[in-house]
Amino acid sequence: MFAGGGNKNMQNLMKQAQKMQRDLAKAQEELEKAEIEVSSGGGMVTVVMDGKYKLKSIKIDKEAVDPDDVEMLQDMILAAINEATQKIAKMSDESMGKMTGGMKIPGLF
Repeated sequence: MFAGGGNKNMQNLMKQAQKMQRDLAKAQEELEKAEIEVSSGGGMVTVVMDGKYKLKSIKIDKEAVDPDDVEMLQDMILAAINEATQKIAKMSDESMGKMTGGMKIPGLF
């Protein structure tokens, strides 16, 4: 009786693990397809980044280009990239949190 019940529990556990693995793979695929667009400097700089943290594009309004204030343009670019990175990390955490009950599992994303 114990051996049969244990075997059934093990099968259920394996099914749950396989489902979780499929769900994680699907979530990872969706995240990789996602694109985040962020602007800084009142829309002077816009960046698009994908879910793998790859920068896809940077748009700079010509009014943002001031040869006498290059540092301001650099700051706007950094701000937009940093915000996009933070949004992707948050999106990843939320997606993973739904499946892991909030547990952090290193190496998943």
